[in-house]
Amino acid sequence: MPRIYHPEALRPGQTLALPPEGTRHVQVLRLQPGDGLTLFGDPTAGGEWHATILRMGRSSVEVRIDDHAAVEREPARAVHLAVGMPANERMDWLVEKATELGVASIQPLMTERTVLRLQGERADKKQAHWRAVAVSACEQCGGNRIPTIHPVRTLARWLEQLPAGAGPWRGVLSLAAGSQPLAQALPRDAATPVCLVHGPEGGLTPAEDAALRAAGFAPVSLGPRVLRAETAALAALVQALC
Repeated sequence: MPRIYHPEALRPGQTLALPPEGTRHVQVLRLQPGDGLTLFGDPTAGGEWHATILRMGRSSVEVRIDDHAAVEREPARAVHLAVGMPANERMDWLVEKATELGVASIQPLMTERTVLRLQGERADKKQAHWRAVAVSACEQCGGNRIPTIHPVRTLARWLEQLPAGAGPWRGVLSLAAGSQPLAQALPRDAATPVCLVHGPEGGLTPAEDAALRAAGFAPVSLGPRVLRAETAALAALVQALC
């Protein structure tokens, strides 16, 4: 059944018009009155709602809300990625695949070796674009919770704003001597949240790596192979989720 993101409170028997993005999705699929679909994103009920198409217009779709299913498909562990943004479309790919796997949030970072430099309106547009990529991935994979896509930050500013005290376990993919395999370093409790940092193409500089370790990030590795930035992020995410 097609899935449409609709981030508003819903109730059984309610009729409503789909937002423009949902309308286009339904029209592309050539659905007709009487066809069913699933809405998700309700901030109060969570889960997902079954709905039926009542009317198809040239630029509008009206549906009836039928019943609620209290189903969630999120991992037991919340994993937050802070990523030195890879160049070109690779960041889009990273956001899409990380969402499919179940990432809780993504913090795009500008580091010294980051090729993609964003600020102001351009950064805001990219954030909105990546959120749309995450929404589309959730519609496809069955996730009912859109990962948070944070505003672009420099690594230094992000470190300044990190809350002190208790929080997720922290790790940084590092080439520093003594880095422990990620699978061994992760907390044994599968419900403990995790924050993982990795650099862009070329990796983090020694100074950035040291700043992260000084902020409580344990240096970890994924093994002897050299992985692309986006591949490393996803490999680390999978290990943390497992």
